[in-house]
Amino acid sequence: MANWCSNAVAFEGNDTALEQVRLEFLKMKLRENKESCGQLPEFISDKNKGYFFDVSLENGGCNFNYQTRWSPNTEILLLIAEYYKVDFIYYYEEIGNQIYGVTVYSNNELKEICLEEEDFEQYDYQEETDTYFFEEEKYESDYEILEILLKRKIENYENH
Repeated sequence: MANWCSNAVAFEGNDTALEQVRLEFLKMKLRENKESCGQLPEFISDKNKGYFFDVSLENGGCNFNYQTRWSPNTEILLLIAEYYKVDFIYYYEEIGNQIYGVTVYSNNELKEICLEEEDFEQYDYQEETDTYFFEEEKYESDYEILEILLKRKIENYENH
């Protein structure tokens, strides 16, 4: 059985292009509901990976949440962006496989920032108390720690 990677993407561009992207995602959602399996945009010829599952449209804009199997589907999002001439910001996480990051595609440039194995090793889980310890602080969830670590990587990337 697949580990599920949670994904959130927000597309940016002109209104016409964004409406086309929105329609593409809505078509995938309808096909998934009908066929009970993951979907790809119709214009994508490589059907080997990157399927979208459980697509949901967020309030307003061109923002979507969805699931993928095992890992992010950045390559597929890049194909969508190039096809519709839009940009995107993409967050993904699959903690079981130590995957946590963000990808920004803007002005035909792709920037990927993700946590590495050594980032995940910076905090400890205490099973007895069901808490996490990071930099001498206690946390109820590792998500807050992961956000801190990713924010630091983003700041470091932007400063260099």
